[in-house]
Amino acid sequence: MSVSRTVLITGATGTVSTALLRALRGNDVNLRALVRDEFKADGPREQGADVFVGDLGDARSLPPAFEGVHDVWLLTPNGPRAPEHNMNAVWAARQAGVERIVRLSVVGAAHDAPNRSGRLHALSDRETEQCGMRWTILRPHWFMQNLLNEADDIAATGTFSLNMAAARIGMIDVRDIAECAARVLLDDPDRHHGRTYTLTGPRSLTFDEVADELSLALDRFVTYRPVGDDAQRTTLLGYGVPTWIVDMLEEYAQAYVSGWGDFTTDTVADLLGHPPRGIGDFVRDHAAAFTPADDDDRNGDRG
Repeated sequence: MSVSRTVLITGATGTVSTALLRALRGNDVNLRALVRDEFKADGPREQGADVFVGDLGDARSLPPAFEGVHDVWLLTPNGPRAPEHNMNAVWAARQAGVERIVRLSVVGAAHDAPNRSGRLHALSDRETEQCGMRWTILRPHWFMQNLLNEADDIAATGTFSLNMAAARIGMIDVRDIAECAARVLLDDPDRHHGRTYTLTGPRSLTFDEVADELSLALDRFVTYRPVGDDAQRTTLLGYGVPTWIVDMLEEYAQAYVSGWGDFTTDTVADLLGHPPRGIGDFVRDHAAAFTPADDDDRNGDRG
């Protein structure tokens, strides 16, 4: 391709899109980022992106960002309006003559998924498949980076609590999701057209096994303590997490406890030519987040 393609990154300040901007930087593409607020523009700008302010919930705000774009990375925030946000982005892309949409969906997205997020994403996946442009859909498993939400507890007490019982999950490092997205976006638009890729890590893990990996990497005991749904709900609501999101996370947890997430695929290795990162890689790379600021007690005497 002789002319540099312009890639619009939506959800540009989120975990996956931030990693994607890093993965694309330095390649022969013109990066463009959509942010809801001007004060959030610095991060994408530091990655070399031209920043446009717009909101997927406000269709009238979108045309300038989509003008002249070849490829759209479409990420909609979790919430009841997610299909509307996807619809607005797909319409803006269609009106602007965009060639390709690469959409971030979720693991197990389906009209009969056991969680509202999966059912909402299924609506947007189907819309994207019918959009008239080239399209690819990525469905990543549970993010290893979700463990960073437990980092303060792990650093302070050597324990973390989730309502996941003994669930096994084929969890994936967000950096691998971003590298897969970058691979698709940098390849010819026809190569991945019409494909839906389910992305996982290298193995299915329980949170006891995650705790063992944390203990090994941090050289101190870390223990996973399963809690019930009500206890987890109280904790999340106490942090100010919206009720809709708390309900959604509870549905996911119940699905995972039932065995719904106990699988892996070879898709990351097929796309990247090397295996995905394991939990040990993730923990070692993020060890500082799980370590007390004043780390005098290296060996922790907690059981």
